[in-house]
Amino acid sequence: MSLSRDQAIVLRTLKLGEADRIITLLTKEHGRIRAVAKGVRRTKSKFGARLEPGSMVEIQLYSPPAGKKGMEIVTQAESISNYGEEIAQDYQSWTVLHAMIEAVEKLTNNEYEKSVEQFNLFSNALAALAQKRYETTLILDAYLLRALSLAGFAPALKNCSVCEKPGPHKYFSLSGGGLICGECKTSAAANVSLPTLELLQSLISGDWEIAMEISPRYRTEGSGLIAAYLQWHLEHGLKTLSHVERK
Repeated sequence: MSLSRDQAIVLRTLKLGEADRIITLLTKEHGRIRAVAKGVRRTKSKFGARLEPGSMVEIQLYSPPAGKKGMEIVTQAESISNYGEEIAQDYQSWTVLHAMIEAVEKLTNNEYEKSVEQFNLFSNALAALAQKRYETTLILDAYLLRALSLAGFAPALKNCSVCEKPGPHKYFSLSGGGLICGECKTSAAANVSLPTLELLQSLISGDWEIAMEISPRYRTEGSGLIAAYLQWHLEHGLKTLSHVERK
């Protein structure tokens, strides 16, 4: 028998049979995995309530012996923080959480690939969302930018992404990987205002004071650029983004 322990964030749950669930987990040391939690839908389950979307837990998993097929099984789950319960009290925060979940699932497509950085980024964004540290859609946009960067898709936000000419530049190219100068500009490049560029730079660097001072007009423009950039690199957008309320 092979047992392992790890920190994990519950992303999704799916009913299995009469009493079990399949739990999708983002773990710190084992990447994104799916595991079976037996009996968690019974009223007497010891850890069913701990395995809800948005919960952070210390988990113990049983892995099938080498050569045998089957998913891992959750044998213990100790609560660290029940962020999901707090987030569920606010509809906008709940929709933002699910957009973050969809994004992390697409950016960690190798289920057993270790990614401590993605885990830490997601857990920090989850805590900020639950504690309402900043405006919720700013948390989402900052998360998406940073998650893309960790996945190898960091947008160029200072120098031209083609010739590396120092900025600031006023054109943004999805296919070019970010800002481009006037000489490298293509017909598909979008105009980006300086306040929007300042917003994107502050979100990716974590300068929240500057980000919160940017007016809603430029936040909307920034959100649109981030969504389009994400869609370009993932080859499809996030379905959950359409449910996020923008104030």
